[in-house]
Amino acid sequence: MADKAQTLENEYQLRFSDNSDYRHALWRILCRDFFQRFIAADATVLDLGCGWGEFINNIQAARKYGMDLNPESGRLLAADVRFLQQDCSRPWDVPAESLDVVFTSNFLEHLPDKASVEQTVKEAGRALKPGGRLICMGPNVKYLPGAYWDFWDHYVPLTEQSLAELLRLHGFSIQRQVARFMPYSMSTGFNPPLGLVRAYLRLPPLWSWVGRQFLVIARKAAPAGAASGPT
Repeated sequence: MADKAQTLENEYQLRFSDNSDYRHALWRILCRDFFQRFIAADATVLDLGCGWGEFINNIQAARKYGMDLNPESGRLLAADVRFLQQDCSRPWDVPAESLDVVFTSNFLEHLPDKASVEQTVKEAGRALKPGGRLICMGPNVKYLPGAYWDFWDHYVPLTEQSLAELLRLHGFSIQRQVARFMPYSMSTGFNPPLGLVRAYLRLPPLWSWVGRQFLVIARKAAPAGAASGPT
């Protein structure tokens, strides 16, 4: 595990150190202008594969967790975020049915195999409250058939449909399934002006032209007649 953690730390430095300020500014916009609507102010949220905390440091919630194997993540999370340094395919160090939202971005494809992805989804289902949300964003291999493999640690090819099918198999219902959401430039390539990002989020017709990352929002089944959280 120590070797894996050191490799992750090196990969993050190689990929993200040159544009870390831009990434944090970008995620402030993504959280405020898009993702916050799915997360209530009193929610308990876990950021799966939290990296340098771009999402979890910027989202507004009552209780926040960040999970990652990279030890550097813990040093970069805000003071109100509890850091869980662990393998996400192993039992999570959170109580059953204690989370309102699990969020993950550009992470599941880095897991070593489909079995690890499936076990991670099972853990999310265990940890989420009935009616809780799982929000997943990531590169869609359908629209990145070559570039998808330009990252050494991309192992599992995913599409919005394959991920949605896996979630349904494990008791989730799909609230929103978008094949083309954000462009594929979050870590490398063109970094658009932040004003353009704000405009882009308000213009979904553009997503089908530019988007190369999927968005899947799923909800854990709630008992009949039970409240299911914010819409």
